[in-house]
Amino acid sequence: MNLNPKPERIKRPISGVLLLDKPPGISSNQALQIAKRIFAARKAGHTGTLDPMATGMLPICFGEATKFASALLGADKTYEATLRLGYISTTGDADGELSVASDIEPHDLVFSLPQVEAALKSFIGRIMQVPPMYSALKHHGKPMYTYARKGVEIERQSRAVIIHDISIEALQGNELSIRVKCGTGTYIRTLAEDIGKALGCGGAYLTFLRRSILDGFYLSQAYTLDDLETKAMQERDHCLLPADILMRNFPAATLKPPAAMSLLQGRTIADYVSEERLGEGQRIRLYDQANRFLGLGEMMAGGEIAPRRLIAE
Repeated sequence: MNLNPKPERIKRPISGVLLLDKPPGISSNQALQIAKRIFAARKAGHTGTLDPMATGMLPICFGEATKFASALLGADKTYEATLRLGYISTTGDADGELSVASDIEPHDLVFSLPQVEAALKSFIGRIMQVPPMYSALKHHGKPMYTYARKGVEIERQSRAVIIHDISIEALQGNELSIRVKCGTGTYIRTLAEDIGKALGCGGAYLTFLRRSILDGFYLSQAYTLDDLETKAMQERDHCLLPADILMRNFPAATLKPPAAMSLLQGRTIADYVSEERLGEGQRIRLYDQANRFLGLGEMMAGGEIAPRRLIAE
């Protein structure tokens, strides 16, 4: 895997979505730049960051698909995580400075499965979290982690997040492996620390984090950067999904030729067919009669569809 992308090729105006299995040790932006080089893509963006130590599902959008990257920002996610109980980390994970979290030596900690299950159950549902200092949240226009690296502590407001489910995968000594299905905005590092506190050992930090599912996309569908490097360019292009896959949960409507032309000119249209019930304010996937994706529209009060995000092709 080449970590130093070079402008070796003419950039291509390709469009589509790559389900990438991000490796550990690089940022999401570094992974994006490597994927962009591998595909010789003119334009690329990702759908939400993973920590450098984290691995797993990171959808990369190329070309026209970048217009719809935000469709996944509010999606549910599933993580596999390993916690080391009894310690705290300055970053919440193995990349930070570690210290013992309580008066009890971590190697003396003993937990039973019922005890851990009861603690985990208390986190299921709507909970309040204080975002970590080492996060991309902005304060006066700068990410929190820029202040954290300078040793500056910024007061953060707690916010509500949703934990749909937590299950135990393994428990050995003070090492706990869990599977978490959660809503958007959840920090697994913060959850790990709070679980440690709930178990009475002062805290915990992450030694492993892998995003296995994102809004119905599974790691079995994803490619690694090393996989892609070994493929010819034509084979790589076959790894891309169409842009509208990002919005597959939205209802769809088909437009007749005059309406499709009007839509692409930015006009509100009323001549469409949909097999689904469409309500005011709803976002809708729009297609022409040849089933070509045109973009996203919004249902208006009078039953017309207004264009919101259209593809240029």
